[in-house]
Amino acid sequence: MPELRLVIFDVDGTLVDSQAEIMAAMTQAFASERLPMLDRPTVLSIVGLSLAEAFAVLCPNSESAQQTRMVQAYKDAFNDLRGAGGNAELSPMFDGALAALHLLHTQDDTLLAVATGKSKRGLDKMIERHGLEGLFVSQQVADFHPSKPHPAMVLTALSETGVDAGQAVMLGDTTYDMDMGRSAGVGTIGVSWGYHKVADVNADIVIDSFSELPDAIDKLTGHN
Repeated sequence: MPELRLVIFDVDGTLVDSQAEIMAAMTQAFASERLPMLDRPTVLSIVGLSLAEAFAVLCPNSESAQQTRMVQAYKDAFNDLRGAGGNAELSPMFDGALAALHLLHTQDDTLLAVATGKSKRGLDKMIERHGLEGLFVSQQVADFHPSKPHPAMVLTALSETGVDAGQAVMLGDTTYDMDMGRSAGVGTIGVSWGYHKVADVNADIVIDSFSELPDAIDKLTGHN
């Protein structure tokens, strides 16, 4: 039997298209402090960072207390957007994502994990909304780690699963994902449909659809 391997997924911009929620929550966060809203490309460029780090990048001239208030305003807005039951659907999965997850989940030698800038609450809601319970054996979130691109999330996923870094890959859409994976010594797969320009992602392999993912994983883990 082939050596056990691990596929680590980013969420926003990789598995789900969350830009509508992100832009709406950001708009409310900036309005709460009477600051002018930034343009979409600028806002989406920070997707993947933890919220504190994201607002530090977006509002470098603001005091830390103001940034902290904006983080809370963003969280409050995100919760409001989810509706009373917390299950309003504003972040659809990208085409082919669900099928790819289930295909990989059926492979006896493949484990799935998540490394995301989302909070645990946010990830739990995403998993519930899309019926992904039981797919990810390791779930690394912003609550318990330094912001990407620090490698802590990937290193913890490797530790929890016992998989060697040479048998693991990080899948994501941003430079933060790729830098995080590279720092942890795992292979990197970028996606062309996310929030950072493909030319800037700097992955070992870039895929244009989820149908290309199994072959890319095989190539980087030597299972082909």
